[in-house]
Amino acid sequence: MSRNDAGNQDRGPGSPTIKSVETSLAIVDELQARDGGGVSELADATGKSKGTVHKHLITLLKHDYVVKEGDTYRIGLRFLDVGGYALHQIEGLQYIEPKIRELADLTGETVQFSIEQRGRSVVLDRKAGQKGVFSRARIGKRFYMHQVAGGKVILANLPDERVREIVARHGLPPATDETITTEADLFDELEAVRERGYAFNIDESTQGLHAVAVPLTSPEGGVLGAFAVAGPSHRMRGERFEDEIPDMTRSIVNELELNLAHS
Repeated sequence: MSRNDAGNQDRGPGSPTIKSVETSLAIVDELQARDGGGVSELADATGKSKGTVHKHLITLLKHDYVVKEGDTYRIGLRFLDVGGYALHQIEGLQYIEPKIRELADLTGETVQFSIEQRGRSVVLDRKAGQKGVFSRARIGKRFYMHQVAGGKVILANLPDERVREIVARHGLPPATDETITTEADLFDELEAVRERGYAFNIDESTQGLHAVAVPLTSPEGGVLGAFAVAGPSHRMRGERFEDEIPDMTRSIVNELELNLAHS
């Protein structure tokens, strides 16, 4: 399901890349981060000449990967088609989506399912319950794994060697003052997650947002992804946060694991 086998790893920072493709991707990243932009600001942001940036934008525009509104370029909906295709390559998602809705209805909070790909936690689906709050998460959003409950619970079910590879590649950057930023603290946290069977995020990705996550495992015992329930700190605390929601989530995930085993 998660396609995170050895064949999915890059060949290291010294491997050759195509500079023109790197430039196009840098422009796309800046367009997303800035919610659109003009040639001059994109040139400043990428360190490329205006002429180079313009050529790349015209090429992306020709293939519908960007659109132009006046002098402003924005991400095009062609990426939505590509993203939808990528999403539906995930095996078993048709069984997972109803359980996300069920858990959101039961808890009233926001529920998401994520997997690990290339060392990042990627949100594949998300549903908001009656009291669900807005967060940075959306389908396709990538998070540093150590910052979020879903990422930590996946890391806890990976070999230590793989965890170290992820840390070496992406580091442990902080999102808030509560984020884990050292490898020693991370491994202590992962040991605690293994013992209790689920992970917490207490102000570690967003101040005032708490979450709890439970792993989804395959019939062979490997980790497929994580279900996470997130909400504001004033509701996600005490027995409800520490016991009731984790138990509710584990119950639904256990049902799903049985369905996947016999599907």
